[in-house]
Amino acid sequence: MTIWALSDLHLSLNTPSKDMSFFGPAWEGYMENIQSNWLACVQVSDLVLIPGDISWAMTLQEAQKDLLWIDALPGKKLILKGNHDYWWDSSAKMKKALPPSIHFIHNNTFDFENVSIGGARLWDTEEYNFSSYTLFQENPRAKSPSPSKKEEDKRLFEKELERLRTSLSQLNPTASLRIAMTHYPPIGADLAPSAASKILQEFGIHICVFGHLHSIKKHSLPFGSTEGIRYIFSSCDYLDFKPIKIR
Repeated sequence: MTIWALSDLHLSLNTPSKDMSFFGPAWEGYMENIQSNWLACVQVSDLVLIPGDISWAMTLQEAQKDLLWIDALPGKKLILKGNHDYWWDSSAKMKKALPPSIHFIHNNTFDFENVSIGGARLWDTEEYNFSSYTLFQENPRAKSPSPSKKEEDKRLFEKELERLRTSLSQLNPTASLRIAMTHYPPIGADLAPSAASKILQEFGIHICVFGHLHSIKKHSLPFGSTEGIRYIFSSCDYLDFKPIKIR
């Protein structure tokens, strides 16, 4: 059994106007690239972690084409909500609607053989910034976030930290490997301690996979290991749309 990760698929089978090829040549034929790369490495007995931004759909029903596309690929899949997953619904509705090979993390955990996995989406935080790693220039005329926006982001971030704690508190204590999934990065590129990383340490996490960031310079992010946790950035455009092997 092998564990892989690939985040930010941004599928758009039912929402063709949101096809990611709009964002440049790197995204041309991205769904075909994901599919061919996935088939080349993932086996039926494997697990693939997909930490967020799965589909551009707005409703669970609208997302079905994208979810069925994922379901048809080999392996079990474990998904987490991203900031663009507006289609994500209540846990009860998700359990009823998801295809058989797809499971999800939301205030819960998932056990796979001797591996226990939890996590939470997280949110924007002023603790760290990745603008120096992006391929685009920030707009100097862009307005700074309003005080109300900053307060709302802070509130959402603190709520997500509680969700992270709620999920990780349910991890199997006998598991030989404990993995956390987050959509937003839980730590800065310098691996300095953060509010989220301290929670990961508290619950003895070995590996954390995440995505969210795009237009990142190739091989520029120096994520690695600190305090016994390996941080793995898995946005599909950064990985050339190839799942990355976690274990």
